[in-house]
Amino acid sequence: MNSLAVRVVIVGAGPTGLTAATLLAQYGIESLVLERWEGVYPQPRAVHLDGEIRRILGRLGVGEEFDAVSRPALGLRLVDPNHRVLAQFDRDPTAGRNGYPEANLFDQPELEAILRRNLARYPEATVRGNAEVTDVIDEGDCVRVEFNDRSGGGIQSVRADYVFGCDGANSLVRGRIGGRMRDLRFQQRWLVVDIATTAELPHWDGVHQVCDPDRAATYMRIGKTRYRWEFRLLPGEDADDYRDLAALRRLLAPWLGDRRAQLVRVAEYTFRAQLADRWRKGRVFLLGDAAHLTPPFIGQGMGAGLRDAANLSWKLAGVLRAELPESVLDTYEQERRPHAHKMIRLAKLTGLTMTEGGELGNRLRGMVAPHLHHIPGLTRMVTSGESPPLRGSSLVAARRINDRLTGRLVPNDRMAHDQRVDDVVGGRYTVITRANPSTRDRDVVRQRGGVVVSAPRDSELYRWMRRGRASTIVVRPDGIVQSCQGNLSALCASLPSFRAGVRR
Repeated sequence: MNSLAVRVVIVGAGPTGLTAATLLAQYGIESLVLERWEGVYPQPRAVHLDGEIRRILGRLGVGEEFDAVSRPALGLRLVDPNHRVLAQFDRDPTAGRNGYPEANLFDQPELEAILRRNLARYPEATVRGNAEVTDVIDEGDCVRVEFNDRSGGGIQSVRADYVFGCDGANSLVRGRIGGRMRDLRFQQRWLVVDIATTAELPHWDGVHQVCDPDRAATYMRIGKTRYRWEFRLLPGEDADDYRDLAALRRLLAPWLGDRRAQLVRVAEYTFRAQLADRWRKGRVFLLGDAAHLTPPFIGQGMGAGLRDAANLSWKLAGVLRAELPESVLDTYEQERRPHAHKMIRLAKLTGLTMTEGGELGNRLRGMVAPHLHHIPGLTRMVTSGESPPLRGSSLVAARRINDRLTGRLVPNDRMAHDQRVDDVVGGRYTVITRANPSTRDRDVVRQRGGVVVSAPRDSELYRWMRRGRASTIVVRPDGIVQSCQGNLSALCASLPSFRAGVRR
């Protein structure tokens, strides 16, 4: 049995694992990604990500490449069983608070191929395919990961300072740390259908949700010639009943008609709401579907995993570079687990509202849905692209009842020289102020590896800070507001020493 040594082993080369490896590499941290498949898993799965996740892709350096293969959606349309519009929530297909479209539709294999090509530019990261992890053993001062080299190398092992379990819903890593999935009492069986056609389907270019307790459905265009449908399966049905296009015609007729098309994939999925009861044991962490499963009704399943990677990677880099105390790693689960739970509950509520209730549910939806836009704040909540703030850790400590900004992702507004906030932050600590920082304040922050900037007075960022009653904010390397307590000089002096990541 051969033995290697590496700083971080990442189990799983899906979007979450590749994102974590890239972010670590940008901070100079070596990682080995072990993946059971040889290359990109070819089947489409996730098809949506929001503006917050598009910002993470920009941080990875693949934003423009992703934009070239993705399609902004115009929003969400709720329709009744006869496809009459009940309500519509429009989204800006150009840019929102995050600087990008708030609903982006794409093909997951294309995204994974982009992420892999980008990661190959970093010598700090190695992706090893045909490597099926068989055991994860805590050895106190390190973790030993054993894996089967399925290309003929037999059982091998690697020792790492830390391990990220990004190995999906059936996570081996979760089992090795004694974790279990807590069932949040949601389970539905759905048929997922991907179609390719050069025919132009004359439908609104947003996500269509058919609110029907008998046959709920979702439709969206995810590319120039690619379309996705999801249908709730009836009792006694399974994917074998719909293995060819002829069998699917009855379900697809309202959208596809008799147009020629190619069946790309048909599969059965069980949509679940689950949350792991522990996300960490010692040097081993869970990320992505290994830690949480979200029903797809708000399109946040894959995005939650990328949020995990963005939250944990900079903290671990700071610990491994001896810039941050090891205790900051405790904040990962403290912040991400409640956030993931909130998003799962929102997805569950959305799914139940759209798909349950029988005939009475249909009548209630018909009466209530057309008036939803009159509910104060509801449209903004659905379309703003802002997820709930982080709470409950030493890195997002709000000390005032009226502290409105701590724990929130700072808007990606335009700054000086046509830069956006994310360009300025660049993976480092940043102080943003509505005042004029002194040379001394700038020097203090610069010596700690950060930067202090003024919010342009005519910017939405300036107005956002003013509405939040904050004259100065401290922004973490992941874009989250860490603090807005104290004056400018005090906040500058409180910054930890932390070097920025380096993009290549």
